[in-house]
Amino acid sequence: MNEGVNLWQFRDTSGHTAGTDLIGFHVEAVDGHVGKIDKHSEEVGSQYLVVDTGPWIFGRLVLLPAGTVIRIEIGEQKIYVDRTKDDIRNSPTMGANETDLGPDFRDRYALYYSPFYGGRVM
Repeated sequence: MNEGVNLWQFRDTSGHTAGTDLIGFHVEAVDGHVGKIDKHSEEVGSQYLVVDTGPWIFGRLVLLPAGTVIRIEIGEQKIYVDRTKDDIRNSPTMGANETDLGPDFRDRYALYYSPFYGGRVM
């Protein structure tokens, strides 16, 4: 368990470099491929990835807080997260036209993901 994870910030150990374009990178859960990055936010205190799951879960877009990222491999164009495919599949729904990613939206994800980190997220 990763206590004290800041869900909305890339971990110092992830290999993330500000300004790196992650769109199109493949996302790998601990148990397999999840999808590709559709968009991402570099905003301080609100970093996240939007993943297009393709046919895996009917083309659904999912949001992954940046704190779930454990490693970015630039050469492989892969991002590794510390969640399972089921964890991601069961996350809150994100509409295809979702544009308001403000505090209320982020709160839904923080409530969902915080138990994975001992309920201690920042």
